[in-house]
Parts: sequence; structure tokens; C-alpha cells
Amino acid sequence: MLMTSRIFFVILIFSFGTASAQYTTDKVVGAKNKEVIDSIKKVEYPYIFPIWGQKVVAKGFKIPKSGGLSAQYLYQQSDIIIHDLSVGFNNGPMYNLDEIIRFNSAVATSNGLNIRPDFWLFPFLNIYGILAKSKTSTAIGAGVWIPDSSGFHEIGSFKTKANFNATTYGFGITPTFGIGGFFMALDMNVTWSDIDALDKPAFIFILGPRIGKNIAFKNKPDRNIAFWTGGFRVHMGSTTTGNLNASELFPIDQWEDKVNNGYTKLSSAQESVDTWWNGLTSTEQKNPVNIAKHETATRVLTTYGKVLDGASQVVSNAGDASIQYSLSKKPKDMWNFLLGSQFQLNRDWMFRVEAGFLGSRTQIIAGIQYRFDF
Repeated sequence: MLMTSRIFFVILIFSFGTASAQYTTDKVVGAKNKEVIDSIKKVEYPYIFPIWGQKVVAKGFKIPKSGGLSAQYLYQQSDIIIHDLSVGFNNGPMYNLDEIIRFNSAVATSNGLNIRPDFWLFPFLNIYGILAKSKTSTAIGAGVWIPDSSGFHEIGSFKTKANFNATTYGFGITPTFGIGGFFMALDMNVTWSDIDALDKPAFIFILGPRIGKNIAFKNKPDRNIAFWTGGFRVHMGSTTTGNLNASELFPIDQWEDKVNNGYTKLSSAQESVDTWWNGLTSTEQKNPVNIAKHETATRVLTTYGKVLDGASQVVSNAGDASIQYSLSKKPKDMWNFLLGSQFQLNRDWMFRVEAGFLGSRTQIIAGIQYRFDF
């Protein structure tokens, strides 16, 4: 359908809420670490955060510096499922196109920079903010289907790829626990992504459980490398609405030909349905199967005709014409698998890389982090 090919650039790429702190507060254990444990317990902790910092240090826990600032690059590609698509023209009635538009593919791709300040409120709870700028694209492949006497047929198809910029902001928390170098973390955050074409920012909730192992360098106790595995779950706000100027979809000089071609195919399909229905006997017309088939064909062709009528108004009033849309979307797969690693040069500087794969989503994250006490 002519008005749909560019509407879907509003489908947002979502993972710029991904973030990670120094891996965790860690309980030092083992007889061979007795001297280290004793030295930790003797340390006076003079800083405000984390709350209870002195108490956990006195029990033999090593805690990271309380404040941090990280910068991360993220690339992600993900398949999206689109449904409940409706369009309207010039603020008129909205028409549902689920029976007419069938999506073959919808792939969102994004890359950008994520800036994240954080602090340890408690020794086992990190809190952070998120600010990201990203360049994203959405590639759509779909077909236009209408019925005739023999069933639904594809009368056209389109592919389009739209590029746009997004600003993302949000916050998150990461409860963690570590003992003997092993650790668990549960990253949770919510973000809102602002794009000009959306009526309101797109909402995303991310859940990322991880479990891993930290390996310290023998001669440099503040230098270590951590490895982890885990999962990445994305929940998107299901409904997206917006308003576009008609000239943003296609060059206006292409609209008239597309509308006229649509009317021709509509007329042919309607004639085929009418000929089939009128050729049935009265008994056959009372058959529930034939009734359902006729009602479906009539409903879909009527909707298609109304959409063409709306599109024809765009041709006659292109300068001021607008298109309203509403759609629901969700990730094809809620979860994907994660593998990651972080190298800690010292208690101030860390370097991180993480890859997500399996399922219909892939992602790569690389970042640097600076930590400080306060």
C-alpha cells in the first residue's frame, strides 16, 4: 500500500539502555587469601557511598569505587513483528490494514554512543542514568493482498529503508553479589527514545541477568579480568502513533499513478467477487462457508477502496495533506544470549566488550569506564 512504505521508520531500535558497572562487590574467601582478608578488614572507609560501606569492608568484602562514568558504543540488529496497522488521512477515520498488508520482514539496525553516570547506593546495588544518541534504520518488506473469487492474491509489494536519529534517556538498577571471584548481576533499566516522527517517546524495558567469574592478576591485585554469560530480554511499548506530511512518503508525482493502479485492481477484484456470488444458487449463498468468504471479501475490498479514496485526496491537496498512523510492534524474540568480558586495569579504569547472539537479535557493545570515590 502506497502510504505504508515509509511509515515504519518509526519502529525504534532499542538497546541503548544497555549498561554495566564494575562487576560487583566481592567477598574475599579462602585460607590462601587470609592476609588479603585481614588487610581489607582493617581499612577505614571514609566515603559517603555506598551506604554501609564500612560495615561490608569490615566483613572482608572488596567494594568498587562508588562513582563512575562510562561511554559505550553499541551496534544492534533485530527482527521486529508489526501488527494492528491502521492509517488515516487528514485527521479522518482510521482504517485497519491487517488483512491487506502482510509483512515479509522488518529489521531494525542501530549504532550509537551511550553515556552513563552511576553510583553504588548500597554495596550490592548500583544505580545509573542513561543518555544515548544513535543513528538507526528500519528496513521493511511487505506485500499488498486483496481478495477475488478464488481467495487472496498479492497485487503488489514494496521494500523500503528509512534512516533517522534518536535521543534516548532513562535510568536503571543492578543488584549484584559476588563471592570468591564468582558473581551474579541482574541489570534492569527503562528508557524513552525521542524521534520527531513519534507522537510520544518510545518506551523500552530491558532485563539482563548475568553470571561470571573474575580472575585477578597475582602480582597486581587491583588488576583483573572478568568473563560472564547471561541473557538479554527486551520489552517494547506495544503501540506507536504518529502523524506525517504526505510528501514525506513518496514524491507527489508518483501518487496519482499508484492510486489509479490501485483503483483498477480494486475494480477487477470486486467484479470477480460479484460474478462469483451472483452465480451461486440461493442454497449455495446460504452456505456458511460461502457467506464468510463473501463477507470477508466485501469487508476487505471496502476498506481498500476507502484507503484509495483517502490517498486520492492527498493527490489533490498534496501541500497540506497529512497521514495519521497507529501500529503495534514487538521483538520477534524476547531473549537472546550474551557473552562478555571486562578488563580492569586498576580501580579507576575498566574496558568492556559484550556480544549478544542467538535468536533474531545480534548486538555488540564496547566501552570504557572511569571510577572515583565520593
